[in-house]
Amino acid sequence: MAWMTGDPSRRSDPQQVLPGCRSMVSVGMNYYTDNRANEQPGMGRIARYAWGKDYHTVMSRRLGQLEAKIAALAPGVTTKAYVDTGPIMEKAWAQQAGLGWIGKHSNLVSADCGSWLLLGEILTTLDLKEDEPATDLCGSCTLCIQACPTGAIVEPYLVDARLCISYLTIELREGRAAIPDELAAQMGNRIFGCDDCLDVCPFNLRADATREPAFAPNPLTLAPNLQALAQTSEESFSTMFKESPIKRTKRSGLLRNVGIAQENHRQQTGGRAS
Repeated sequence: MAWMTGDPSRRSDPQQVLPGCRSMVSVGMNYYTDNRANEQPGMGRIARYAWGKDYHTVMSRRLGQLEAKIAALAPGVTTKAYVDTGPIMEKAWAQQAGLGWIGKHSNLVSADCGSWLLLGEILTTLDLKEDEPATDLCGSCTLCIQACPTGAIVEPYLVDARLCISYLTIELREGRAAIPDELAAQMGNRIFGCDDCLDVCPFNLRADATREPAFAPNPLTLAPNLQALAQTSEESFSTMFKESPIKRTKRSGLLRNVGIAQENHRQQTGGRAS
């Protein structure tokens, strides 16, 4: 993740991204569903945001519609949209825009939707009135810190990505690098991402389900069979995950994660296969 340290001034100055930028519109899409992952033996676990279709596609389409509306209302105004794809400090700007505050697990927390939010931004040369920044409501709660299986939340508001299961299973892709044994053992049956710190957040426990049909769970991602995934060909992988965020880890990364989950299951059951 060394790329994240590159050009910090550009990340903190929207005018270096969009010359003449006067405002940033921060948006959030709720992706929470009431479904529960299949916890039967031999099943893997996938982070909730990847249960449905790729949010990059879904939100990009929505942001495009919003850009078109801005253009119609203010001809001559320039806009530039991002969905987790550009040099934008999206969580910091979202807090400044009042969408929520950055929680101790480092994710944005909304008083209404909890942390089940996907973020996007529209930079614009249109001069808009500022919203009030959100207030941190975490208080003395440390449930997310206690829930992290690898201790990746090393202190409130600080995550060591090198210990985070989401990073290990999704972003650790250079040459499909091996995950250290001591961390692999803590992954359990997680094969793409981890929601443990989000699952325990009090604000997440009262979140309403999303109304976006594209985020409805795919049965394959809600109950991924480890043995079946281990036998997935390159062609099958491309077909199954064509519209899913899971394609980011590529087949080799997913198979690495599946192998770890299978080994963890064998260790837990004394070597018995499910």
